[in-house]
Amino acid sequence: MPYHRSVTSADSSQPHSNRLADETSPYLLQHARNPVDWFPWGPEALARAKLLDRPIFLSIGYAACHWCHVMERESFEDEATAGVLNDGFVAIKVDREERPDLDQLYMGAVQAMTGSGGWPMSVFLTPEGRPFYGGTYFPDAPRHGLPSFRQVLDGVRTAWRSDRGRIEQAGARLAAALADQVRPPAGQRSPTPDLLDTAVLLIDRGFDATTGGWGGAPKFPQPMTIEFLLGRSAATGDPRAIAVASRALDALARGGIHDQLGGGFHRYATDAHWLVPHFEQMLYDNAQLARAYLRGWAVLGNDAWRETGRGVLDAIVREFTTADGAFAASLDADTAGVEGATFTWDAAEVRAVLGENAPIFATAYGVTDGGNWEGRTILSRIRSDRELAQQYDLAEPEVRARLAAARARLFVVRRGREQPARDDKALAAWNGLAIDALATGARLLDLLGNDDDRVAAARYLAAATTAAATITEGLLRPDGHLGRSWKGGRASGAGVLEDYAMLAEGLLVLYEAGHEERWFQIARDLADQILLRFGDPDGGFFDTASDHERLIARPRDIQDNATPSGNAAATLLLLRMAALTGEARFRTGAEQAIRTVVPYLGSQPTAFARWLAAVEFSLSAVAEVAIVGDPADPATRALLAVVARTSAAPSVLAVSTTPEGSVVPLMAGWTRVVGARATAYVCRGFSCRLPVTDPEALAEQLRELQAAV
Repeated sequence: MPYHRSVTSADSSQPHSNRLADETSPYLLQHARNPVDWFPWGPEALARAKLLDRPIFLSIGYAACHWCHVMERESFEDEATAGVLNDGFVAIKVDREERPDLDQLYMGAVQAMTGSGGWPMSVFLTPEGRPFYGGTYFPDAPRHGLPSFRQVLDGVRTAWRSDRGRIEQAGARLAAALADQVRPPAGQRSPTPDLLDTAVLLIDRGFDATTGGWGGAPKFPQPMTIEFLLGRSAATGDPRAIAVASRALDALARGGIHDQLGGGFHRYATDAHWLVPHFEQMLYDNAQLARAYLRGWAVLGNDAWRETGRGVLDAIVREFTTADGAFAASLDADTAGVEGATFTWDAAEVRAVLGENAPIFATAYGVTDGGNWEGRTILSRIRSDRELAQQYDLAEPEVRARLAAARARLFVVRRGREQPARDDKALAAWNGLAIDALATGARLLDLLGNDDDRVAAARYLAAATTAAATITEGLLRPDGHLGRSWKGGRASGAGVLEDYAMLAEGLLVLYEAGHEERWFQIARDLADQILLRFGDPDGGFFDTASDHERLIARPRDIQDNATPSGNAAATLLLLRMAALTGEARFRTGAEQAIRTVVPYLGSQPTAFARWLAAVEFSLSAVAEVAIVGDPADPATRALLAVVARTSAAPSVLAVSTTPEGSVVPLMAGWTRVVGARATAYVCRGFSCRLPVTDPEALAEQLRELQAAV
């Protein structure tokens, strides 16, 4: 049995087949044997709706979505319900991860109509694509104040026949409102350092130190907020920033949201204390959290964070790597239709596996006969090594050794269970985040870690390099256009802003870790495409390119969600590219984008955390560090380690043995000092200080540069 089964074709146990059978998306393939006459989004479906003069039923979801599976079982696999859909509607199924532009556009419509949103998203459109009614999950029978899906279908079909004019007017009004939402706000202004101080204050005020996070249930990790705080602490020494970031990282690592055996993180907690997760695992969450833990370790030297970060990277490589070396999108929340079945334990199982080690493990991870969730136990770390050492009269190293051995044995047993399905499509943006995380980990662990860390670093760098090669070779066309999704040797979908920005950022970090200039060149080309095809003359960027399919509005999302907004990611990328190249056009594009969001940053910091990191970068004394030397030379590595220790502060890094042939402008013209020793140049705005060869002299120059602002 494969460790993760993947949805690669329609379920042959069902007699039906529809147009989704030829798609690559695992989510669409899950519906390929429904009796519903599904269309994928495209000209054929839209033309059919116009030809038949029928409303469109648009269903948007994703493979790891629990309630999407429920609605499929209740309604889309039901012959009678399918008959109503097929007779009165043109039914279109969309994978939100393949088409984030459609998801964003129609989610905005659902939120405008109902005041909330979520998945599965259920939207009714005119044949022109204008939304006029919508919601999320509808049950198969009326309950919880919701009408049944059949009642919704009957009501929409009746209204379409009897009140067509009102429906058309409502759709036109909503389409116009969606178009208005993407315009930049009036009163744009440049940011000031006070804005960042205010953001830290509000983040601190909104932080729940008891539970270690922001907001109540459901409770989501906030890796972008944590990274902003780490960067702010590095830039200013603000004690509030580092205290909040530390408590947040500690709480997440202890909770049930953290897979205590496998190392990865689940999507979010359904409670306010991080205990009960929604069990799906997303590539983007794990990538961002790994980076936050390892950057935190680099700043403060907390070895527990290093172990957590390494565990997450190990999980990414182990669980998400596809056959061609890219990274899959997600792991399902359910196993054989039961949420969390793979991950939970009962006390008898633990005793049977661990024997005499069971008591100390149970005390450490909250295992009880009654369980803590539906009669079973979700593992969470509830006792520290010190507490366990006192309780069991052991030395702390012995406690750590016993728990590590117990976790390893339980993990082997867990691998023998049926595993959740995996969505094997590789998305350009999410792979960019994973490449970034793995390359960040490789660089920091190689330069700052121990011998075992360096072995792991080589593995992470190799995985990041393979993924970068797979994604760029599969999705990047000769004309510079980027695809969205890669699966089974097939590319699908047009890349959106986040794909260009996040992949380019990942490649830049990969260049800084492995020093292969091909990755810098591709990143620069992608940044050029952002300026050429995504820019808004009024500032900022649209989420779709100028030559993208025309929709009822050109989407533009500025708010960070579970991933950075495409606008924020593009802005930070352009600032880094400006520092590496000295080209003003990159910085100008970034500064124009920042001005469009300044009105929001001081009041909603956790919703704009990646923007705050970009503002920090734009206002800081960015250290442009060029090092001439062989990266394998101990003298060069000593200089690189100095830069790695300051990695939370805004900086860019270029390294070359032969700078005269480098394609990176920051390297141009530099040589080694007399004696051919590895040499570092610290610059700001391409104005550079005297070259240094001594690591302490380099550290002093970096400190002076930061203090000068």
